[in-house]
Amino acid sequence: MQFLYVARRRFFVECVEDGRAQLTGDEAHHLARVLRAEPGQQFEIADGQAAYLAEVTESGKSAVRFRVLEQLASAPPLPPLTLFAALFKFDRFEWLVEKATELGVTRIVPVETARSEAGLLAAAAKRAERWRKIARESAQQSRRVAPLEISDALKLTAVEFSGWRCRLEERPGCSGLWDALEAAAPAEIGILLGPEGGWTDSERERLDAAGWHGVTLGTTVLRAETAGMAAAAVVTQWWGRRLH
Repeated sequence: MQFLYVARRRFFVECVEDGRAQLTGDEAHHLARVLRAEPGQQFEIADGQAAYLAEVTESGKSAVRFRVLEQLASAPPLPPLTLFAALFKFDRFEWLVEKATELGVTRIVPVETARSEAGLLAAAAKRAERWRKIARESAQQSRRVAPLEISDALKLTAVEFSGWRCRLEERPGCSGLWDALEAAAPAEIGILLGPEGGWTDSERERLDAAGWHGVTLGTTVLRAETAGMAAAAVVTQWWGRRLH
């Protein structure tokens, strides 16, 4: 006989201490009032370091408390990938945050470039909490042990990264991302995702001087959010093969 495995819902808690944990705020309200969690029901919880199977011991409108039953097997580590993403229209940027979380990106840094629309850098500060909420919900859905980090937005001239770094290029003559990863075998990866309209010549010169060499994802021109997802998928696949 075959049994269908039904994945349990996963929730993020601040910490697990002495085999106990609690969920508060909007997520506790959702679990208690919408999902109608009751003592004895089992859910998965994660504290940013590990995931656990836990049993509800108390369910109230302001807090849901758990007793840990067991620590779950660790998933393979996610690639240490920071995506420096040029700011573009926020509805599509939200989609980028959601899908980057699913693909295992560690951190997103929103960046203002020469061809970013005026006002997006200032507006990004007001959107940051919404992006973090989307990242948290997507991380729970995709069963990560911690959400993707959303850093404060900054100008391209302020971008710094000490690990292996590259920028996505639509111009011909650049190495493919996979080949570049194979050649460098980096332990930490930073990828700059350009804006609609691409990089300016002065930006290219500045980035080249700072070690952000150009790489390509193929012969077609991708939209910004598509390029970000394609790059994350390539890195995830390359990282997974490296682990094995």
